Amino acid sequence: MIIYLFRLLILVAAILLIYTAYKYVINPKRKLELAQEKKQFYFLDDAENVKKNFLLTYKGVLFEGEKYLGTTENSFDVVSISVWTRQPDKLKGFERNDLYFVEKEIYIHYPHARVEWKNPINKLVLSHSGD
Repeated sequence: MIIYLFRLLILVAAILLIYTAYKYVINPKRKLELAQEKKQFYFLDDAENVKKNFLLTYKGVLFEGEKYLGTTENSFDVVSISVWTRQPDKLKGFERNDLYFVEKEIYIHYPHARVEWKNPINKLVLSHSGD
């Protein structure tokens, strides 16, 4: 009888281990961190929850965006987004076109929104080249 209980305990432990590994692999936060390490683009957002900020990474820089709900012509939608980074030192080498790419990706998810960049990013977006 004890042998059967021991086998059952080993089976439950194996199932629990497989389940934990599966949850780790599909975790969106882990995918975001992996994309940041590989300097790839990744957009992490809960589109159904307007109160929850979205995170995105591009070229190793992690950006955070705060969504604001408002009215459009026909419905309530996200109409304004503030974007910033907590790691401004990682912006070294970032160009205006990189920021335009990030902005374009935000518009894909929130077409009615106006994107506002926070300091120091807004200095690059607002400045004109060739002045």
